[in-house]
Order: sequence, then structure tokens, then C-alpha cells
Amino acid sequence: MSVTPAWEVQEHTGATSWFQVRLAFEDGARVDALAVVAGGQVSIEDVKAWPALSLADLTVLADWIEEPLCRACGMESYADEEPGTDEDGGPGTDEDGGPGGAPRARPAWPRGIEGRWLVAQEYRAAQEEGLDPVLAVMCATGHSRRRSLRLIAQARDAGFLTPRHARR
Repeated sequence: MSVTPAWEVQEHTGATSWFQVRLAFEDGARVDALAVVAGGQVSIEDVKAWPALSLADLTVLADWIEEPLCRACGMESYADEEPGTDEDGGPGTDEDGGPGGAPRARPAWPRGIEGRWLVAQEYRAAQEEGLDPVLAVMCATGHSRRRSLRLIAQARDAGFLTPRHARR
């Protein structure tokens, strides 16, 4: 994670500062945000993420950037304890149960037969609800449309989904 000052505007009663915040995750995901500090309060003005953040990830974004942003602009954090540490101050585990350090943007999708079975479950659940099954797999896995179609094809090949076309 990096926090760099972008610019600052001096006013009569104080200053308004903008900071560029970049989060890079172990799984290749990236989040860029523009934070504004004015009157002792922090606001997020712009967020760009690759791949796109889900609403659940967006709600956690403030927790991810709070501590480093407060350190960069000289404010005290509202957090009682630094994330990623145990009570004794040593390295802890992230929410996925992995070693502390850089968190993952979303939980890791299981590989192999278990992942294919879960893809088939998501696909069938979306079909039953009348939703787009490919979009449901994309949301569940966090992968692109092309990668999700490949996962669906692998689930078909494993026998978890019916074949697309009748074979002659």
C-alpha cells in the first residue's frame, strides 16, 4: 500500500489536502483511490479498481486505507488496534486465515474439482432464479467473463452441468 500527497489548497482556517492511495493485493488486484482530508475528516473522492470491487469489498475499503492514510496526513486513527496483528503486536492472520501482510481482494476460489462443482452450483442457482448464469459465476469467482466461461466449460466437461448441444 502506498499513500502519496497529490496536492494541497491553503484556506483561511486551514488546508484541504488530496492524497493518492494505491492498494496492491497478492492476487493481482489493484485499487486506486483519491482521498480528501479537510477539517479533520477524511473523504473518498474517487475509486478505481481492477477487477471491479463488489459492494462488500467497497464497504471494507475504508478499513483497508484508514491507518496508512491517517499516518500520512498526521491524524490519529479511529482503529483501536492495527489490522493484521494479534494482541501481542506480532503478525496475525488476515480474514482468509492466511499469514498477515497484504490482504486478498476476495477469498481465493478453490481449484480443481471442488471449484468446478461450486461453479456449477452458482450457474444452476442463477438459472433457477432467472438471472444470467455467466454473470453469477463472474460475481462469485471475481474472474473476467472469458475466464468464467472457461470455468463453466470445465464444469460441463467434469459432468456437473448438462452439455450445451446434443451430440450426434
